[in-house]
Amino acid sequence: MLRPDWAAPDNVHALVSTRLGGVSTGAWASLNLSQHVGDDAQAVAENRRLVERAIGTPIVWMNLVHGAQVVRVTHLNLQQTRPVADAAWTTDPGLACSVTAADCLPVFFSAGDGSAVGVAHAGWRGLAAGILQNTVAAICGGTGAPPQDLQVWLGPCIGPLRFEVGGDVLAAFGADAMQPDPRRFVPSAQRHGSARWLANLPQLACDALHASGVRHISGGALCTVQDDSRFFSYRRDGVTGRMLAAIWRRAV
Repeated sequence: MLRPDWAAPDNVHALVSTRLGGVSTGAWASLNLSQHVGDDAQAVAENRRLVERAIGTPIVWMNLVHGAQVVRVTHLNLQQTRPVADAAWTTDPGLACSVTAADCLPVFFSAGDGSAVGVAHAGWRGLAAGILQNTVAAICGGTGAPPQDLQVWLGPCIGPLRFEVGGDVLAAFGADAMQPDPRRFVPSAQRHGSARWLANLPQLACDALHASGVRHISGGALCTVQDDSRFFSYRRDGVTGRMLAAIWRRAV
């Protein structure tokens, strides 16, 4: 398990799982935590039990759709239908918000005083649709915390040396293919006659967070594609598992 290196308050706890320590086999070996990637359902259920037992906190699992919907979760709605959203936040202690990922960027949020926490699943589609701005707005609107007091940590994702994209991704972010932008999109070799670029997902996330007034941002240096010993990667392997990013708070 990876623990964020950030300045969140002591009552805030967060982790990102690695691919190690579970019971899944084959392409999903071994700690796959997604029920939607072809793995044996009983193995996934056992992996989820292992993680919940390790952190000692119930986890809210979501159906992710690469969109911009944010939900607030509480102990009261924990047993209801699994949320269809790409970000969740809570003020309830002892309840873990979570997303799964294998190249998309998990983003942790903590209010400066530890009164609220959240996590977002940020692939390029979600980023372009405003998932991070929406998460900041939800947490700050629900608690009164100013954006500049939030602590944010960017987890492992496909890195800027491996994320090859086409012109549709540039267009989604309003980038001009004819104007160099080495911090975000670096021209790459053409494939099948089409222009390609290497995209910097953590930088695009920082852009969205800065636009929302967030100032305290860390992480973003771990590449899922390059580290096959620790991370699942859909771009690298195709059929593969998913890691978990979970965050929760203890009562102060």
